Amino acid sequence: MLKLILVLFNMVGVLLMNIFMGSDVTLTINTPTTINAGAEFDIEVILEKGNLNGFARFQQQLPLGLSAQLVESSLGDFSFDEQKVKLIWLRMPSDKEVKFTYRVKVDERLKGEFNLKGTFAYIANNERKVANVESKTITINPSTRIDPNLIVDIHEFQNVIPVQAPVSLFASNVRCIRQAPMPTGEANDIMVKLMVNKGNAQKFAKIEEEIPNEFTAEAVESKEAIFTFKEQKVKFLWMNLPPDPRFSVSYRLIPKDGSGDVTVQLSGKFSYIINDATRVIDIIQKDIDFSNMDPKNLDALFASTITTGSTGGSQISSSFTAANADGGVDIPIQYQEIKDRPKVKAKSEPNMMPYMLEPEKGVYYRVQVAAGHRPINIKKYFLRYNISHEVRTEKHEGWYKYSIGSFGEYREARDFRMMIWNTTKVNDAFVAAYNNGARITVQEALMITNQQWYR
Repeated sequence: MLKLILVLFNMVGVLLMNIFMGSDVTLTINTPTTINAGAEFDIEVILEKGNLNGFARFQQQLPLGLSAQLVESSLGDFSFDEQKVKLIWLRMPSDKEVKFTYRVKVDERLKGEFNLKGTFAYIANNERKVANVESKTITINPSTRIDPNLIVDIHEFQNVIPVQAPVSLFASNVRCIRQAPMPTGEANDIMVKLMVNKGNAQKFAKIEEEIPNEFTAEAVESKEAIFTFKEQKVKFLWMNLPPDPRFSVSYRLIPKDGSGDVTVQLSGKFSYIINDATRVIDIIQKDIDFSNMDPKNLDALFASTITTGSTGGSQISSSFTAANADGGVDIPIQYQEIKDRPKVKAKSEPNMMPYMLEPEKGVYYRVQVAAGHRPINIKKYFLRYNISHEVRTEKHEGWYKYSIGSFGEYREARDFRMMIWNTTKVNDAFVAAYNNGARITVQEALMITNQQWYR
């Protein structure tokens, strides 16, 4: 009977791999038994989770020559890095059955067999538990479309091709292309469409475009992004990018005076997160129509979009360095010494340099307790308000802003703010957010870190 079942599975070409972690928790993995080199196939994971409701992580190791991208996440945080497929839930969905799917691309040069295995880690009764996914064999049929001399067994491929260092900006295949703005046919409005090829980017991302003063803007297609238009800047903001490998968004430019004789010149950036670092690329404008292009032509378009320099449709701004690659470059943070203007009065300004706020790495929060246009004697001033914590200042948008603490979690900063309200004379303190030393909104910080907002 067992042999008959195995034969039936081979006939339909699907493996079902089960691991049992308790009487009511089961993990099933559906995947083909045979695949073709150069093709793609889906791996479906079904978790009957029982009463699990806290942290959980699913992980599988893929051999070199295979890459993965998300299809359906079931509210988990998906990543593929260093050949590891990971799906992490800080809190499991309430459904008894959790299902997710990811798609695997096979290098066309491969043949042979490999084992697909993995682990599922979770919290039960306040204990961390790990269960191994049973290893199963998958066969790769060699391609008939390439030179047979280029075909290599997948086990040899692991030794021939070394583990790759972080990919370059070009190799990561993250692109953002703007279709040349076109009239909408309504009044003198102009349509702007942007196509994103997200490559390895999965989490927080932002499109930001400067538009001429003669226009206002409104979203047409946001692809589940938060859209804002303020101070002549159009922004699309994502906490998690759409699952599609490429997608488009659009917005409408509306002339403020109704005039159609306005030259539209746009400039923009696409920012995204890889390996917890922010990367930025320029948005490239092309005189094309996305809607009339088939997938192969789009592939060629994105592959050919690579230039140098900071103008004329550059891919990497010349003010950045490409030494730290992996899909982009780190945003440099520059701080300048604050030089007070000479005063007519003889009274000297206090020396603020010992109290200046120094940048920290990553996303963090501080509690702002005061702000003013002129520097103050920090030690004396805040003693009057019963504040004994170390106060630091920064010059931001023409203000000296004074803040306390450094918190990696928003909730910790919120609690500290409540303590300031309750124990000092400062009743208007609030939480401020930073990314690598630069001020950002709390909303952006929560999206980057995938944290929850608390009142």
